Amino acid sequence: MDQSPHPEASPFDVAVIGGGVNGTGIARDAAGRGARVLLLEAQDLASGTSSNSSKLIHGGLRYLEHYEFGLVREALGEREILWGIAPHIIWPMRFVLPWVKGLRPRWLLRLGLLLYDHIGARKLLPATETIRLDRHPAGAPLKPEFVHGFVYSDGWVDDARLVVLNARDAADHGAEVHTRCPVTKLERTGEHWRIETPQGDFTARSIINAAGPSVLGILGRSGEQPKQSIRLVRGSHIVVRKLFDHPHPYFFQLPDGRIFFAIPYEQDFTLIGTTDRDQQPGEPIVASEEEITYLCEGASRFFAKPVTPADVVWTYSGVRPLVDDGSGKPEAATRGYRFDLTEEHEGAPMLSVFGGKITTFRTLSQEAVDKLASRVPALRGDHWTHSKPLPGGEFGVHDVAQQIADLRRRYPFLETAWAERLIRTYGTMAARFLGDARTLADCGENFGHGLTEAEVRHLIENEWAMTAEDILWRRTKLGLHLSPDQQAALERFFQKEPVA
Repeated sequence: MDQSPHPEASPFDVAVIGGGVNGTGIARDAAGRGARVLLLEAQDLASGTSSNSSKLIHGGLRYLEHYEFGLVREALGEREILWGIAPHIIWPMRFVLPWVKGLRPRWLLRLGLLLYDHIGARKLLPATETIRLDRHPAGAPLKPEFVHGFVYSDGWVDDARLVVLNARDAADHGAEVHTRCPVTKLERTGEHWRIETPQGDFTARSIINAAGPSVLGILGRSGEQPKQSIRLVRGSHIVVRKLFDHPHPYFFQLPDGRIFFAIPYEQDFTLIGTTDRDQQPGEPIVASEEEITYLCEGASRFFAKPVTPADVVWTYSGVRPLVDDGSGKPEAATRGYRFDLTEEHEGAPMLSVFGGKITTFRTLSQEAVDKLASRVPALRGDHWTHSKPLPGGEFGVHDVAQQIADLRRRYPFLETAWAERLIRTYGTMAARFLGDARTLADCGENFGHGLTEAEVRHLIENEWAMTAEDILWRRTKLGLHLSPDQQAALERFFQKEPVA
């Protein structure tokens, strides 16, 4: 994809710095309101926090204990909205919450879940049920001591794809997207900002600083003084071979008061997480041995078959840039968000975003654009992101199976699992790169697990993929499925045909 700047062009209305879920969501919202938008990301899209989450669209059941009722209500309201605009990458799941003797009493859990059901705008998702685990499929892999439990609704999201599709839609609405384009300096020149990058300089009437963990660093490059502090909290996850065959994820409670999830993942695996550890600047963002052991021991408290560090096939960690509200424990720090907008007398505005969570990215984006609209006339369009599908999501929430069947009917060489992966990744856009193919050979080189040259070229040309890693771990999670030899073949493809 051509990422060269166009210095002769007029200033952008808005320059968004940060290619995570908040930055791409803001760019999409602003571009759709008619503004001329620039999006700058220092690395690859979703290369940081936004591809390293627990991948949940959820209200945050545990936030009720911290009395964050407003955040929970906002997040619960977003579950079905996001499902509606992205039914290919978001879908509901029925979570199993076993009751643990000696921890939170059953009545308290039931009360919390009742509140959870009723403070959000739940219309399609089923309500909470009380279950006997000794009579429910979800009880089979657990130790027999867990007899009572609950089943409640929340959602799953392919987090990295959510980011990429927001960027794609922003570009489809006219935004200019530049990846691997770090901002080195910001200078206010009266009513404009001059933005220095290795790809050239840009000019914008306003800046939205949505750089996540780097938000203070961007402020430093502009000379602005931050009015808000952040707390960096690392969340680590482990992936093991599949621990159970049913579709229910688990919500587990631990004696230290924390919770964690065990979630079906990529057909053949189980995802377990997360941790909450304060992250120091410059510290490697990786799962420590202590965290891996903690998650294994936590899972082993519940599953009849113990989980050990030797079972771990992959780990990942992300840093949450949380609003520093003075909370003692990292898990108690708010998942809400705040904004800092420079004063009008200072000249060209800069809006900085602090905090947030993936479930509320759309409302955060909408509010950010609203706050800047009084200073940037091009942003005064109506709200729209709640009803317009993300690319590939132009079908009903209950029509995924039909989409898979239709794709297989059009392309009979697709195996069911392959077709399902394509629909769950691209939705209706899958046919765009399959084109007139009648056989597997028509799709070009086959890298394995249904990844073909046709798909790779689509990702390069339309989704800013520039390396094998971009494809294996962010545009898809095929890095878990492809052998070392298959991954090496994809690397050779990029070496043979370097991306500009």
